[in-house]
Amino acid sequence: MDINERVDNLFFENPYSLNKSEKRAFILDILGDLHIHHSINCEGYRRFVEFFDYREDFVELSEYPYLPVRLFKNNNLLSISKEHLFKTLNSSGTTGSVSKIYLNKATASRQSKVLNKISSFFIGNKRIPMCIIDSKELLQDRTKFNARAAGIIGYSVFGRDHFYCLDQNLDLKVEEFIAFIKKYEDEPIFFFGFTFLIWSKLIERLEELDFSFVVHPDSLMIHGGGWKKLVDLNISNETFKKRLNDQLKLVYVYNYYGMIEQVGSVFMECSAGMLHASNYSDILIRDKSDYAVLDHGKEGLIQVISILPTSYPGNSILTEDVGVLYGEDDCSCGLNGKYFKVNGRLPQAELRGCSDTRKV
Repeated sequence: MDINERVDNLFFENPYSLNKSEKRAFILDILGDLHIHHSINCEGYRRFVEFFDYREDFVELSEYPYLPVRLFKNNNLLSISKEHLFKTLNSSGTTGSVSKIYLNKATASRQSKVLNKISSFFIGNKRIPMCIIDSKELLQDRTKFNARAAGIIGYSVFGRDHFYCLDQNLDLKVEEFIAFIKKYEDEPIFFFGFTFLIWSKLIERLEELDFSFVVHPDSLMIHGGGWKKLVDLNISNETFKKRLNDQLKLVYVYNYYGMIEQVGSVFMECSAGMLHASNYSDILIRDKSDYAVLDHGKEGLIQVISILPTSYPGNSILTEDVGVLYGEDDCSCGLNGKYFKVNGRLPQAELRGCSDTRKV
């Protein structure tokens, strides 16, 4: 049974159905096949695992090879021939260099299906009017786009009558925004966007104008990315939600944690304010100094694991984000899976060891 069949078999369940033991067996089985696949088809991956002498017969998730996220900024890592290349994703590039992620049709389709599965668990299957806090100009080149554009494309399937509320200069189209809110005052609206844009271009702008609205009580927002800028401004998740509620009376606001290197494997925020790993992904927290796996409750570097990528070796990535794992299968929200919080990003001066940038 290939990976598509194994992933598809889970589609009859909710995306948080597997308990700890079921998920461990499921993910390790697929990761074993993916390790062989990438070792054969990606020279950069093969050289990396050989250099760090990873064991071939891993029996625990912690033993599986993990690539520092910076490798994707300095290397062209792909496990397919270039004639099978379907789409190239680019990271936002706020630090100067960008990650390039190479997708074939199978990987892109798999990522899209899983994103839809996870998101529909929170949004529902009914398409509702959608307000996108971004500019339509962002989507001009569908073959090459960044994390913001990828998120918009992925989530647009849940909406209808899509309204991009920012102009090409990323300024709020005030009159059009008001008209859209009034048009659907008796229907739920799905708001989506990049966290920092929502804060700086929507919330702060509405506050500046002294405008506030009462949207339909079943309206919701999904947002992610850009938290580093808000952390720098001392804006917490709680403050973000409160100020948003002050302006729109939005109750259902879900943050998500994800990255361009693992599109589809998003970690959604639950009703208890925790980020959750789904059936298709997992996380570990590693010590910043020696990269040992840490126990629950201890802060360290976040390692993200996904069973979805086959066109590039993005199944296990050590991020530069810092967080805390709080538990597994026992969150007060009732969902299975590991649950955690992201506390910020490791300062650039602290990056060292296997996270150093080096060509593979």
